[in-house]
Amino acid sequence: MELLARIEQHFTASLEAKQRTFEVMGSRIVQAAERLVDSLRHGHKILVCGNGGSAADAQHFAAELVNRFEIERPGLAAIALTTDSSALTSIANDYAFEQVFARQVRALGRPGDLLLAISTSGHSSNILEAMAAARECGMMTVALTGRDGGSMASQLNENDLEIRASATATARIQEVHILVIHCLCDLVDQILFGNEGKV
Repeated sequence: MELLARIEQHFTASLEAKQRTFEVMGSRIVQAAERLVDSLRHGHKILVCGNGGSAADAQHFAAELVNRFEIERPGLAAIALTTDSSALTSIANDYAFEQVFARQVRALGRPGDLLLAISTSGHSSNILEAMAAARECGMMTVALTGRDGGSMASQLNENDLEIRASATATARIQEVHILVIHCLCDLVDQILFGNEGKV
């Protein structure tokens, strides 16, 4: 029964973190979806990056756009910067691990593209460098963070947007992030393709 009680604690903490985040960040999730749609409508693309579990979230988000989320629709332009092992390792080897995303952003990013930057701590140096590169390229950043937003929050400018998970534990932040990602996918589909989507 003790193990079952621990599971209940995890579920309860996850639900509470998601509810708090919705209450504080719900309108920002809508704004982020609108910015994603605006970029895609104008022929631009979404670049996505993160480390560890956030790298998996970056790939998950890009896959949902390029393939599909819950409705049949054309693929949408998104690239996870976490997937090319040759690029990642050569950049880390020749320059520094802090540059693994920034160098890709400078090579692939164009004005009007959007960077979705994901970090549970908000302090990942390679994410901060990617954000700086995006700004140089004339790109907007949507940042998924947690805790107090970390260094990412202070690096955002007036054109950028932060969606901060209302949680401190890494697992809870990641659980909120994947829900936010699914909300963004759903809203993009809804705005671009109408009422075919399901909740």
